[in-house]
Amino acid sequence: MALAAKLQLRQSQSLVMTPQLMQSIRLLQFTHVELEHFIDEEIERNPLLERAEPQDDATSDQAQKTEAVPEAAADGDWFENETQWSAEAISEKLDTSLENLFPDDPGTSERLGPDLTAQWKSASGNGGASSEGFDAGDMAAAAITLRDHVGEQIALAFADPAERLIAGDLADGLDETGYLRADMAEIAARLGTDTATVGKVLAVCQTFEPTGLFARDLAECLSLQLAVRDRLDPAMKALVANLELLARRDFHALKRICGVDDEDLLDMLAEIRALDPRPGMVFSGGASDAIVADVEVRAANDGSWTVELNAETLPRVLVDHVYFAQVSPHAKNQAEKDFLAECLQNANWLTRSLDQRAKTILKVASEIVRQQDAFLVHGVRQLRPLNLRTVADAIGMHESTVSRVTANKYMLTPRGVFELRYFFTASIAASGGGDAHSSEAVRDRIKQLIDEEKPVDVLSDDAIVDMLREKGVDIARRTVAKYREGMNIPSSVQRRREKRALASAGR
Repeated sequence: MALAAKLQLRQSQSLVMTPQLMQSIRLLQFTHVELEHFIDEEIERNPLLERAEPQDDATSDQAQKTEAVPEAAADGDWFENETQWSAEAISEKLDTSLENLFPDDPGTSERLGPDLTAQWKSASGNGGASSEGFDAGDMAAAAITLRDHVGEQIALAFADPAERLIAGDLADGLDETGYLRADMAEIAARLGTDTATVGKVLAVCQTFEPTGLFARDLAECLSLQLAVRDRLDPAMKALVANLELLARRDFHALKRICGVDDEDLLDMLAEIRALDPRPGMVFSGGASDAIVADVEVRAANDGSWTVELNAETLPRVLVDHVYFAQVSPHAKNQAEKDFLAECLQNANWLTRSLDQRAKTILKVASEIVRQQDAFLVHGVRQLRPLNLRTVADAIGMHESTVSRVTANKYMLTPRGVFELRYFFTASIAASGGGDAHSSEAVRDRIKQLIDEEKPVDVLSDDAIVDMLREKGVDIARRTVAKYREGMNIPSSVQRRREKRALASAGR
């Protein structure tokens, strides 16, 4: 058979993940803070993008930019136009000193002196208003780390350079909770000294604030704090040395070992609870981002629910078509023309993606409210079993899209702020063949039963199973144990010991 070359025409379909499509998918799962950071980076890269700040007095330039916004951006009322400031308005809003022009110049203080340097104020990144009374020194003080805090105390506590070197090596062995995770013999061998010298330095480091730093375990951490309070007596030492019995709530054994009665033991436990088992955590991680609800749900006059997007979480971005029209005729070569065209395309795509993201979040949240109407009216006991596929089928979207939308998004309801994922719970069958129960509602039932139990009648997991089945919940004992442990509720044996101890102390 002879081989011959020939042409064939075939028609096929394929899904291509373009960079713009990948960007749209990423925008769906961004939190409010992550989205703001992403938009800030895009504005730095793209000269045709700018933030639109809400203002009351509109100008003619605003009207021109409103007409230039793409249709997808104009559909959303959360795209607003940026006010054009006059020179006088800018001078009123901003400090026109050299510090604003060169805020990072290390020579500013030397050239201008400390008095003028202290006048520098940081401009707010949200709205452009100046933050009076908040200077660079405040920001530096807020960003101190555990290592910096310990380093300052080392410099004051040790005059000998050798001891200061050992203390610095010990500080490097601290974890984020403030515990020392380094081996003293290894430190001594590495620095060419003996373990006694390292132990002497460690004893000084363990006097640093906050008390409990440089402890090697939980017992030593608590002992250091009790010693400062002059409460490390023999009974308390025995209690700290038997923390495993405290974890098991074996109060009878603790009373025997410590040689105290019920009242004294309760006082000792109260002192233990007042201590900080992780003293270094106050310096870890920096400032936490506050939770801002992405969706707000309010009761309407007709008995339904009004679902709206939170305007504070919606970025106001517009495309500056006026600037594009001004600079595009002055492009000197094809590379500059291509750059401007790419910037315009990316800016238009970003505004459309933001608009689509907002519509998708609103659509998913509205379906969740429709599915969980009974929860909003009656509380957690009426929370229905719900999964991602149910919502995806109802709104005509893919399950993965719903999963991205509900990740790290929050809803403000009359019953509080909840993550969207909170409304998706597993289904537990009903014993009588009726409607299934939500796992979150079952957890609440278990917690209520345990809270209402009496000291003489502590409920076991099997007893809780029987009581739930009487109320129509078909659940296994191991599931009850799992839910109970997930809520940090001790077993019936531990609860019985604790209630007896409290009851005997109250006599």
